[in-house]
Amino acid sequence: MSEEPREPRLDAIHVPERPRAVVLVLHGGQQRSTQPVRNRNASWWRMLLVAKALRPTARREHLAVHLLQHRVRGWNDDRDPSPVRDARWALDRLREQHGDLPVVLVGHSMGGRTACRTADDRSVVGVVGLAPWLPAGEPHRVLAGRALHVLHGPRDRWTSAALSRTFVERCRPIATEATWTALPGAGHYMLRQVSTWNGFVEDSTLRILGADARESRDTDEPTRGPA
Repeated sequence: MSEEPREPRLDAIHVPERPRAVVLVLHGGQQRSTQPVRNRNASWWRMLLVAKALRPTARREHLAVHLLQHRVRGWNDDRDPSPVRDARWALDRLREQHGDLPVVLVGHSMGGRTACRTADDRSVVGVVGLAPWLPAGEPHRVLAGRALHVLHGPRDRWTSAALSRTFVERCRPIATEATWTALPGAGHYMLRQVSTWNGFVEDSTLRILGADARESRDTDEPTRGPA
């Protein structure tokens, strides 16, 4: 007997007194599943770590950082995807809390696809995709007037780096900026070169918001070139 899905949950990772912008972090999932998302699910806690890694930058740059936990684990119906409904719900809640501040969406795997689908929200100014699941034919015109930055490992066996690159190329004529970066040796789950994944989120977020990363990070990872 399946567990009844609850409402989505929006966690505040960092909220300054007067934020100038908002970062909404979106986790991955599965193609089809009606199982509720729980804290023990790796896809959720993986992005919790990403969100927490952003806190020093958020404090310095006066950014609010929130993490969405979806109701169910699956994408499910492509005409009305479960995580897209949740993300639109979260964006409404963020406007209620923070007003009409610019929002950057950061998503891994299914979360990257969710971010791209909801980029047409009036508050969204850009998307940061980490190993995003972007199948052939994925709608891209919602990125018009937004920025898109994608980091993908060529060794990813769960989502296609080639297809995410094609998606970025399709977005270039309509987006304010669209970049695709390969992370050599990286797979899907961001278990290696962690500081590089986190650094990409930081740099891309600040780039979208028109700021610079002003503090250096100690890292042995190579320079930047799901679940």
